[in-house]
Amino acid sequence: MTTAARAPLELTVRGVILGGFITLLFTAANVYLGLKIGLTFATSIPAAVISMAILRFLPNSTILENNIVQTVASAAGTLAAIIFVLPGLVMIGWWNGFPYLETAAITMLGGILGVMFSVPLRRALIVDSPELPYPEGRAAAEVLQIGAGSRAGAEESAKGLAVILVTALVSAGFALLTRMKLAAEEGAAFFTAGAGSTGIVGGLSFALIGAGHLIGLTVGIAMLVGIAIGWWVALPVLTAGMPGAAEEVASAVFRSEVRFLGAGTIAVAAIWTLLKIAGPVVGGVRSSLAASRAARAGADIADTERDLPIGWIGLGTLAVLVPIAWLLWDVLAGGPLAGSAALLVAGSLLFVLVIGLVIASVCGYMAGLIGASNSPVSGIGILSILAASLLLVAMFGRGQDAGTTQALVAYALIVTGIVFGVATISNDNLQDLKTGQLVGATPWKQQLALVFGVIFGSLVIPPVLSVLNASFGFAGVPGASADALPAPQAALISSLAKGVLGGDLNWAMIGVGALVGVGVVAADELLAHTREGRFRLPPLAVGLGIYLPMAVTLTVVVGAAIGWFYDRAADRARDPEFAKRMGVLMATGLIVGDSLFGVLYAGIVYESGSESPLAVVGPDFAGWALGGGTIAFLALTALLYAYTRAKAR
Repeated sequence: MTTAARAPLELTVRGVILGGFITLLFTAANVYLGLKIGLTFATSIPAAVISMAILRFLPNSTILENNIVQTVASAAGTLAAIIFVLPGLVMIGWWNGFPYLETAAITMLGGILGVMFSVPLRRALIVDSPELPYPEGRAAAEVLQIGAGSRAGAEESAKGLAVILVTALVSAGFALLTRMKLAAEEGAAFFTAGAGSTGIVGGLSFALIGAGHLIGLTVGIAMLVGIAIGWWVALPVLTAGMPGAAEEVASAVFRSEVRFLGAGTIAVAAIWTLLKIAGPVVGGVRSSLAASRAARAGADIADTERDLPIGWIGLGTLAVLVPIAWLLWDVLAGGPLAGSAALLVAGSLLFVLVIGLVIASVCGYMAGLIGASNSPVSGIGILSILAASLLLVAMFGRGQDAGTTQALVAYALIVTGIVFGVATISNDNLQDLKTGQLVGATPWKQQLALVFGVIFGSLVIPPVLSVLNASFGFAGVPGASADALPAPQAALISSLAKGVLGGDLNWAMIGVGALVGVGVVAADELLAHTREGRFRLPPLAVGLGIYLPMAVTLTVVVGAAIGWFYDRAADRARDPEFAKRMGVLMATGLIVGDSLFGVLYAGIVYESGSESPLAVVGPDFAGWALGGGTIAFLALTALLYAYTRAKAR
């Protein structure tokens, strides 16, 4: 008589609780960093590292349980990107603070819809799209596999784990030096170009080098093209004849003009991407329906192919729409728009469903192409607020009194907040589901864990926002402190809504960006038919290069180039695939170290109330910090790659 083997632990109570605790750390860190610098970091990899460090001391822990923990934590950490929208309600004076129930509801409802929409997309963008690299999803899977393998004593796993630990420590150590002001965080040179101004800016961050290694040379070159269009073509033209220092002029025009150029390019690229993946998305939905029918008929479907039933997804979506309708009705009640509440709520529900599904598809594809960290989700927020505002203009026109215009702007921001929750979660969820596919996870269990992650994150975000608003405030808001948080995306999105509804938005840059997008799409399609499509120019990556600050994108491009040279050298190794895997693990370690230190530093900043709590030198040391920091950064990069090659032999 034989006894059936017990299934390995996967979706466990302790795993969900551990993911919830990690959520507290990551969500708070991402909220602060997003409001401060306009960027957030993907939390999958650091969550996987923390999960392994804790669960390996508990009985019967498995790689699948570790995967659930990182899924819960990464979903919650990613949801923090809602801060790119909601502070706008304070900036326009609609909210005085962040009411807990309303803030949590907007965040949670949009996030759960994002989970629902991402279920059929798993088949379309993961199972049926093996060409998408999913850099962070693969990196997280490598971390989990190395952690599990090291306990089994495999030589390769031991070497890989050593590479992750060493590179993570070096990455975190250099980040510490930058926070102590002993090394610069970025190097910049601004200068005149003809009659205009431009510059070159590079961030000294090992996480950016690691991200570049993972995304590959094709996407890196596309981002470089975007940098060239935005910084070295558009900026000199737009700043021609403007008085002032080159740095001040270039920085101001980039924020006020070039980002709209990037938004227009992203819009066209997103629409084109949607048209290209419409077939796979529809096929994914059909595949999900077929799998559900087969399961009901008693067919034997592997656990690794079992999604949440499509019928449950439909019912879950409808169930979420009910509280969304109540929330929107409550927002309108007693205000200047109360008379049109029924029409507004009905139209908004249709908008959330249609635009939300579109955005979920596009964000999922972008995450697969360039990773969740580098995906321009805030650009999707820009498109969403433009669409919502234009629909309100079509219904109410322009030239309303100040109170009505404020109510329209606030309503557009709240609806965009819900859609943005869909975008952020879809952006991250497909990375998590790719990780799950690589480690042999059960999709429906991971999808349920994603819901838990959304709930945890939604409960944490409102109090963190309230504390930061009370302590610092937001730049430009009356009563804000000298250390007010810039919240750049929220400021831009709220100004867009006011511009569209007030009739004073400058559409010129968005239109030019759209034309650039059309040109890039055409170029990419031409390249696809030359030399067997070896060279491509992904339009979304070009838009990303225009839209994001060069301090982020240029270093990513450098990382992509270094990674390409490393892989070419690996082709000559005795075991090329092992050598390339070691390169992936090295890049993963760079991201892990920088990200975990970022979490720690965000907590220190929040507790101390100081912008530079670890600084040991003053501004007079800045020149030494730049020169010495750059030399140290380049030397450490070379040493880490040499160390990885040695381990791969």
